[in-house]
Amino acid sequence: MGPREAAGRAADAVRRRRWRSGLPERPPVTGVRFTAVLPEGALAAVDPDAVKRLVAEADRLTAGRAEFFGVVRDDMTDPDWQSDPKTGRRAPLDHAFDVPYRDEETVGDIKQIWEPSRHQYLTVLAAAYALTGNDRYAERTAAHLRSWWEANPPLRGAHWVSGIELGIRLLSWVWIRRLLDGWAGAPALFEENPVALDQIWHHQRWLAAFPSRGSSANNHAVAEAAGQLAASCAFGWFPYSPRWRAEALRDLDRHLRANTFLSGINRELASEYHGLVLELGLAALAEADAAGVAVPATTRLVLLRMTDALAAVVDDRLRPPRQGDADDGHGLVLDGPDTDRWGSLLATGEAVFGRLDWWPEVPGADVRTPLLASLTEPYGEGVARPGSRPAHFADAGLTVLRGPGGIWCRCDGGPHGFLSIAAHAHADALSVEVRHDGVDVLADPGTYCYHGQPEWRSYFRSTLGHNTLEAGGRDQSVSGGPFLWTRHAATRVLKVDAGGETARWYAEHDGYRPLLHRRQVELAHERREVRVVDTVSGDRREVRLAFHLGPDITAELEGSRARLTWTRDGEDRSAVLDLPAGLTWRAHRGESTPPLGWYSPGFGRKVPSTTLVGSGSVDKTAEFTTVLGFDG
Repeated sequence: MGPREAAGRAADAVRRRRWRSGLPERPPVTGVRFTAVLPEGALAAVDPDAVKRLVAEADRLTAGRAEFFGVVRDDMTDPDWQSDPKTGRRAPLDHAFDVPYRDEETVGDIKQIWEPSRHQYLTVLAAAYALTGNDRYAERTAAHLRSWWEANPPLRGAHWVSGIELGIRLLSWVWIRRLLDGWAGAPALFEENPVALDQIWHHQRWLAAFPSRGSSANNHAVAEAAGQLAASCAFGWFPYSPRWRAEALRDLDRHLRANTFLSGINRELASEYHGLVLELGLAALAEADAAGVAVPATTRLVLLRMTDALAAVVDDRLRPPRQGDADDGHGLVLDGPDTDRWGSLLATGEAVFGRLDWWPEVPGADVRTPLLASLTEPYGEGVARPGSRPAHFADAGLTVLRGPGGIWCRCDGGPHGFLSIAAHAHADALSVEVRHDGVDVLADPGTYCYHGQPEWRSYFRSTLGHNTLEAGGRDQSVSGGPFLWTRHAATRVLKVDAGGETARWYAEHDGYRPLLHRRQVELAHERREVRVVDTVSGDRREVRLAFHLGPDITAELEGSRARLTWTRDGEDRSAVLDLPAGLTWRAHRGESTPPLGWYSPGFGRKVPSTTLVGSGSVDKTAEFTTVLGFDG
């Protein structure tokens, strides 16, 4: 933490002490109206199939059923906003600055408590009302908002702890009010309701006072600025609204640029946070355009580059890399869970920026794209964009090699993470991911959890938890806590040749100094083969080389050869994985003491999968060759 950040955090501490003395009254407002409505014809542009999926989810929600991070809740008719169904604990309704939200023994799983209160399930209900005119969706939405406002007064409890939660919640409220505009009760719920006005004002006051700063200015800062901008545009009813709007617009532009490489890849090098930041940025841009607020050209340019980068890195089934942390966070939800998130983002990008010839096709349709695009000014004409699909993003150290039959290989040669703490990084230097027609063959196991289960948090972000080499029984980078790395391995890409019949990638990292780890990956098209050559040199060490198989892969290990089989779309597929004979290989599956052999399909969920680990020692220099050959 540098001097400037330390001074800012000290000022925050002083401000928090002042805020404890009491809440100021909201400035009075009179005669306010909501004018940030959808343009005529926007709802009619939504595809009927997308409406059907949305209504099916809205019906489940009105029946009181929802799922958050793998935990099914049947109590959503009248939810307890402080309750964690996973642990059975309730967060205390203490002053927000006193809530120990990272202490699961006291509070419960904070993600389970926070997620429903982002109110993104209510944007789904509100969208169902807008598209069907059925009042029951609007009435349920209104009842839950009134319940939440009553149960969570300003600065009381866990929902006033973190700025990202306030920012995303404000964005949800803007869309709820917009989507309920045809409902007779909407004005009485929002602009004519003193409780709603108090909540909106205190949310914005909080965000203006306590922005994420310095080493924490990652996706949280983008969410805070996006929510503040959306609310100050759509709910610009307060004396401070023009100032809040100007500051949020400036902060959004600054943080989008800071959080994004010039290539368009998110600097946290965590694919799901790339999606979250892109969603937040597009939603905030739509609010500014709808309000007639001039947006810096750099804001649009960053979002365009992020969209092109996403189109470049997805596999044949539109799945991005599973790199870094992932917590299933969304910026704006207007669809049911059956709608493909990444396809929806690319569809929105096509509507706003225009598609390029090399972009993948996006099947199906969603609700969000036509509504968001109806508010947003088109952009992209005359802007320099890639003429062909990029394979190597040099600034991010991310390379995607592609072969016939849907072979997709992601190679990691980038920085350890973003900013000094690299909060969402994993110790995964030189790791590879290999898919075949969208199926994880050599898989990145994912994230699983953040708080409350330190041994699992450590495993899923460890070097052993990735397809790379561990030396000396330790991670390449040094962890100082669940969101902190105190020493970062430095990685350098030495060569990339993604064209021709054999694509090649070659890189090294210094995380085990004085030992040096180098890795070369070759993807031979004609042989349908991925060859990985690891070289270690420098001193004597015990090493472990891990290859994590996807949950759909069955493996039969004999000596140093593994026969892999799986099924895709009813068709049997297979491959052979020849492992380095100089190591002793064992298969691990679903082990808990210590954790090994797991795959997390989403936050809070894990399933057993097979991990192949080769153990041995090196005496100054050694080379290990692994060959994955696909049959057929």
